[in-house]
Amino acid sequence: MSFDPALLLLVIPAAATALIAALPGTRASAYVNAGASFLTLLGALYLAWTGEERSGAYLLVDELNTIFLVLVAFVGFTTSVFSANYVAYELRSGRVTPAFLRLYHALYQALALAFNVALLSNNLGVLWVAIELATLITVVMVGIYRTHAAIEAAWKYFILASVGIALALFGTILLYMAAQAAVGPGLAAMEWTELVAHAASLQPAMLNLAFIFLLLGYGTKIGLFPLHAWLPDAHAEGPTPITAVLSGLLLNVALYALLRCKIVLAGNPAVLTPGTLMIAMGLVSVLFGAFMLYRRRDIKRLFAYSSIEHMGLITFAFGLGGPLANFAGLLHMVLHSLTKSAIFFAVGDISQVKGTQKIAEMGGLTRTDPLIGWGLVIGVAALAGLPPLGLFTSEFLLVSATISNRALLAIPLVLGLLVAVGALFLQLNAIAFGEPKGVSRKAECSYAPMFVHLAVVLIAGVALPRAIVALFETVAKLLG
Repeated sequence: MSFDPALLLLVIPAAATALIAALPGTRASAYVNAGASFLTLLGALYLAWTGEERSGAYLLVDELNTIFLVLVAFVGFTTSVFSANYVAYELRSGRVTPAFLRLYHALYQALALAFNVALLSNNLGVLWVAIELATLITVVMVGIYRTHAAIEAAWKYFILASVGIALALFGTILLYMAAQAAVGPGLAAMEWTELVAHAASLQPAMLNLAFIFLLLGYGTKIGLFPLHAWLPDAHAEGPTPITAVLSGLLLNVALYALLRCKIVLAGNPAVLTPGTLMIAMGLVSVLFGAFMLYRRRDIKRLFAYSSIEHMGLITFAFGLGGPLANFAGLLHMVLHSLTKSAIFFAVGDISQVKGTQKIAEMGGLTRTDPLIGWGLVIGVAALAGLPPLGLFTSEFLLVSATISNRALLAIPLVLGLLVAVGALFLQLNAIAFGEPKGVSRKAECSYAPMFVHLAVVLIAGVALPRAIVALFETVAKLLG
């Protein structure tokens, strides 16, 4: 019996979690965290390079989850590098204790394990358990500062996420019940590959009901309006590296679960079109997130609402369906994760340098701290979809697909994009330009992760590699 290399993506973070838990609260835990994240990235890249698809009762490797695995591993590694200096500064400033280091880095690897279990699982029950585990871990990490605001945000996140995950559990049970008649009872009725193979013979009424609950349940984790209430508080009060992980990874893993369910429904012509619900929730989220950007006073809350807008765009794209819209959704998902995590890297450095998250107390960053300031400017330009940065390409493709398929929907979609652009640059002007505000303090800023992400986003906008284009095109057809 040969060892499956995909299991390395589970073994490495599991072993790292145990090792970090045994280490004293020193900087060694940061090195183990970064080293394990790098090994996990190598494992994900190896899976992508081999391109072998395989499935079993519990394990699934295909082109769809390979995209997510590489993205999660890459952002996880760069964020672990950023975390090393960020958390060390928090220790020196007295905001946390040495025990915090061990707990933080151990939980970070446990979270990576939960993500990889969710993405590699061929069993819808195991997928649900992994996302629930990721939720519980991030709840602890959001409240890890133990301030009143952090604990309140953690509890709010826990309560709302628990409601969402309960709805997703009910949807999962309904999906299992719909599969029993065609597949038979037992584990087979819980396997994604079996569900897809027998999709045409599954009970349509039960599938319709299951998808509604799954959309509401996993939509809570994605941050779609009106299920988003936990997201701004969790982003604002947790450690900034975890904010990057929440915005760049957790939302995508929940989206992955929803896409798996959509593929099952796409194989049954008798069910209601799942795309209509996704289009509605996605478009409303775009408009809501865009208008909410104008009144933010906290820089992390500002970009939290931006995440709501962009996850709405991605959900809208996958709901619209078709090769072009699905390609745009995949590209936007990847580039949004890279861009938003780069922005939160800049925000983390800004909050340590300025000692505040209030937009009114920071200004002139391009003059006082040029690397951070201009990195933020480039990140916001990418987020706004300006050429030649990659998000321009994905948004252009999405608008084109919308005009081709449902032209009237292009009006509110473009309106949301324009409103968001105006809000982002209005806020950016107050942060990056003008007269300097506040007193800049010395901090060990990690510039490399931010600029690496921005460089990838720029390259994707100028010349997307053919291999990635081919992979995205194949997955876009799979998504229906």
